[in-house]
Amino acid sequence: MDHTQSRRLLGRRPARRALTAVSLLAVMAVATTGCASGKASGGDGDQSSAPAEGGSTSAAKNGKNAIYVIGGKPDDPFWSAVKRGGEDAAKLVKSGGGSVTFLGPKTYDNLGPDAAKLTLTALSQNPSAIVVPDWVPENQDDAIKQAVKQGVPVFIYNAGGVDAAEKTGSLKYIGSDDYEAGKAGGAKFAEEGAKNILCVNTVPGAANSEARCDGIADGAKSNGAKSKQLPLPSSNFGNPSAVTQAIKGALLKDDTIDALVTIGVQDADSAAAAIDQASAADKVKLGTFDLSDSQLNRIKAGKQLFAIDQQPYLQGFYAVSIANQYLSYGVIPPQNPLLTGPLLVTKDNVAEAIAGTKAGVR
Repeated sequence: MDHTQSRRLLGRRPARRALTAVSLLAVMAVATTGCASGKASGGDGDQSSAPAEGGSTSAAKNGKNAIYVIGGKPDDPFWSAVKRGGEDAAKLVKSGGGSVTFLGPKTYDNLGPDAAKLTLTALSQNPSAIVVPDWVPENQDDAIKQAVKQGVPVFIYNAGGVDAAEKTGSLKYIGSDDYEAGKAGGAKFAEEGAKNILCVNTVPGAANSEARCDGIADGAKSNGAKSKQLPLPSSNFGNPSAVTQAIKGALLKDDTIDALVTIGVQDADSAAAAIDQASAADKVKLGTFDLSDSQLNRIKAGKQLFAIDQQPYLQGFYAVSIANQYLSYGVIPPQNPLLTGPLLVTKDNVAEAIAGTKAGVR
């Protein structure tokens, strides 16, 4: 998508410095608890857990909060962090006799339609509230609007931005600003001397991944560099060998590429392998969106330039907490969007990020 489309999807964007400040304050505000999970029933996608212990899918009928959270694949490391935050927040829901149900697709091959089906599955269960990313608006917005029309409070999180929340009638957007996150990454590459950046996108067409690559391109351009996208079939997502070979091929075909950025941590590991196999470690800088132990260890060792943290734990924690508070007491934070990132992790602050992963919240 072009720059104008990206801004329309993602909404208003505070300055980069303001985003960083919000992220740091958000980290300080987190309280960690625990919650059990199981398996849900019904729906077209893989449903990664059932209502939090002590709840039921009919909880909305007896005055107890029944919150449905739609997320990514259960074996996606990023979504494991989101779900961990949601599960921690679910303990408070459970203490009031309510439930939190997590739903996710089996694959990312048909992401928008699958997410729409899961939204309708949640709606069929008489929910008190639905929490959902707006990954592919043209596929998902009708389902979200249907929930809103039936009087179900909906909270957009992770993808879509405040414009998606306003367009669908949802109450709030909770998450990072993917376009601004990309701009920060593109600018960082250029500041470090990169001239030709490749943005590897294994979920082409998804609003958040497209916005990330758009941001990289604009951040690079504003600092005298350029960027292009390498779109790969979404079936390659989670297939390290396929992604490695595709990136290696791109590097060997174009020896002017001097920086790579990936939309997620699994792809970053594949990109690191591709750089090594192409014997390009001395000239190609690596960056990624999101965090994992391997990314942080490479940053610490000087083998990776940065990782852009949208703080997924906070997205799950805040989304479930805010939905529960709204349902229980009618209170809601006035900020819209409620930002959880981006926060750029480099060699200067990687030690703090590593400490967060050891605590299980990064």
